[in-house]
Amino acid sequence: MKHVPVLLREVLAVFTDVNIRTFFDGTLGAGGHAQAILTAHPEIVRYIGVDRDPKALELAGERLKEFEDRVELWHGSYSKQIQELDHVDAFLIDVGVSSMQFDEIERGFSFRGDAPLDMRMNPDDILTAEEIVNRYSEKELARIFFEYGEERRSRQVAQAIVEARRKKRLRTTQELVEVVRPVATRGKLHPATLIFQALRIVVNDELGELERGLKGAIERLNSQGRLAAISFHSLEDRIVKNVLRDAKEELTVLTKKPIEPTREEMRLNLRSRSAKLRAAEKK
Repeated sequence: MKHVPVLLREVLAVFTDVNIRTFFDGTLGAGGHAQAILTAHPEIVRYIGVDRDPKALELAGERLKEFEDRVELWHGSYSKQIQELDHVDAFLIDVGVSSMQFDEIERGFSFRGDAPLDMRMNPDDILTAEEIVNRYSEKELARIFFEYGEERRSRQVAQAIVEARRKKRLRTTQELVEVVRPVATRGKLHPATLIFQALRIVVNDELGELERGLKGAIERLNSQGRLAAISFHSLEDRIVKNVLRDAKEELTVLTKKPIEPTREEMRLNLRSRSAKLRAAEKK
């Protein structure tokens, strides 16, 4: 599937009229936002694009070839890479799993195919979804599904997983789906949706990464520099909202409410439906 950057016009609008020399892109992905930002801001001399996924960096590198003298590709966690910086004029943090990762069935992010229970954004990391599902206690699994998936039947799901793994180790996405399907909450979403979300968040420490990354970005942002963050579910958006609010002595929040995709964008790109953009400027 062709990579379509979400809320592109809205992201560009955040950085309009900002003179940017150094830009930090916390989740480069396939480079869609980067390409547009570099085109709109020829004054940028250093564009740092970070991603935990080496495949994403490779794809983005190809897409951004015309800007290669201004672009640096860094592999790793954006919250850690931010610590390597001094002062930056603009930050973009685009949270969570990318469309490319969902589409690569073998990565185990999606329940729509059958693949190993992996879910690591960075293949060099140790913790996998298989490890969590087979080793964590029933109580801990229930907590994860409730806290990170907001799954109302978290205890029943955890119990079903523990009973199933006593018979054999759960190794694939479809094995987990078959265990989860009869007991998880039924509604508009597939019964496995929230369980997979919760596992992915824990495997990649997504919420901790987001909070640390935002705080590090605020600390290193130049005066009148801007920060934009795109989130995709309520847990992420709550963190962005709270971190920006708590930094009110340092920041002017530019978005009283999160900016959401237009109906036209949602029609053209279904995966944009849950996206929310918040932005702030350093005082």
